[in-house]
This record gives sequence, structure tokens and C-alpha cells, in this order.
Amino acid sequence: MNAIIPHLISALPLDAVLGLGATGSASLADDARVVGELDLRFQEAVKRNDADAMAEIFHQDVVLVVGSGKVFTREDMLNEARSGAMVYEQQDEEAASQTVRVWGDTAVVTAKLWIKGTENGKPFDRKIWFSDTYVRTDRGWRYFFAQSTSVLADA
Repeated sequence: MNAIIPHLISALPLDAVLGLGATGSASLADDARVVGELDLRFQEAVKRNDADAMAEIFHQDVVLVVGSGKVFTREDMLNEARSGAMVYEQQDEEAASQTVRVWGDTAVVTAKLWIKGTENGKPFDRKIWFSDTYVRTDRGWRYFFAQSTSVLADA
């Protein structure tokens, strides 16, 4: 990923990234751009353990399901960010791996993510594929559901 993109996105007003000012006539391309930018902004918030920014992007009922099948709630994810147990050196989408698909008021972002850092002082370094689902609400696009899995060797 171009290192400048997250900085440009984080400089945009959150209302613009959430799609708040958009009329009902937004095109699929506009919606895909907004959601793609919002997902990059979310990844940056996770990297910084910025629970406030994450909470603004999250839908009230958001859940994350990881490869083991474990489910994390909104509060689980926000509490983890607040704890500072995860320290990220990398939390970045692989360049050109992001795809955004929009169907009406639902959008799904898929991308390959490189995460590297420490968790409670123990190092980790892995790549994962994720699908982040966003829904359009009266408050703009919100992160509703996520699923991630480790990158597996080609079969």
C-alpha cells in the first residue's frame, strides 16, 4: 500500500469518509470509494489502538469471526485497543489487494493484511485475508461484520 494513502485518508473529515453528506443518488463507484477509504481508515485506527476512531466506524452490533471460529464483539475489540496489549509495527493492506463490492446498502471489502508487532510482549508476524462488511445507516456507512483467516499455502 502506498504509505501516503492512510495519511491522506486520516486527514479527511470523518463525515466525508463515512459517506454522511451523500445523497441517495450516489453511484456504486462512489459508494465503493467511500467504503474502501473507510476500511483503510479503520485499519489505521487499529494500528494506533485508537478505540475512539474504531467506535465511530463500528456499527453497534459489529462482530469479528477469526479463523478458529472465535467471535469478538464490539466491546471485545474496543477493550483490546484500550488495553494496549497489541503493539503494531505493521497493520497494512497489501498493495492492490483491496476489492470493494457494493450491493445496495451493503458493501464487502476483501484484502490481504500484513500484521506484525507484539501481543503482551510476544512477537507476531502474519498475513491474513479478511472480509469486512459495511452497512449504510442513517449515520453513514458502518462496519458491521468481519471475518479473517490466515493466509494458507496454495493447494
